[in-house]
Amino acid sequence: MDPARETEVAFTAPYVVIEGVYAVPRDSALTTVEEVDAPGVRIGVKKGSAYDLFLSRSLTHATVVRGDEGVDTFRAEALEVGAGIRQPLTAYAAAHPDVRLIDGRFMEIRQAVGTTVARRPETVAFLRATVEELKANGFVTASLRHSGQDEDLLAPPA
Repeated sequence: MDPARETEVAFTAPYVVIEGVYAVPRDSALTTVEEVDAPGVRIGVKKGSAYDLFLSRSLTHATVVRGDEGVDTFRAEALEVGAGIRQPLTAYAAAHPDVRLIDGRFMEIRQAVGTTVARRPETVAFLRATVEELKANGFVTASLRHSGQDEDLLAPPA
């Protein structure tokens, strides 16, 4: 879901919510999400990812450094920060004791179904109801599990 697209796209409520988080070297002075947007701070991101777009739009002082994988760019270029999705970065930090996550999140990636705003209201209502039903009946949770994703990504009811 991108608020900038809501003039053209009618979104359902999200079915999955993914958190964007920061990883830093264990001895980094950076301790909060807010401290990251500072002059001289370079953030490794996966080129073209949702968090690349978000950070490129929202940062005013820090610099985004793009690569094939944000954490690889963070490590290979000895950057101050790596940005990514909570679950993979948590696993990475657990396997690399010289890295830690900063508490909190810098964004939520809210995945939803969308259609053109020109659709009939009944169509949009059907999509919204269907997404809620799929969350409630366990389909989304089972799909997450089947694809090896964390079930905690399930979005709350609308």
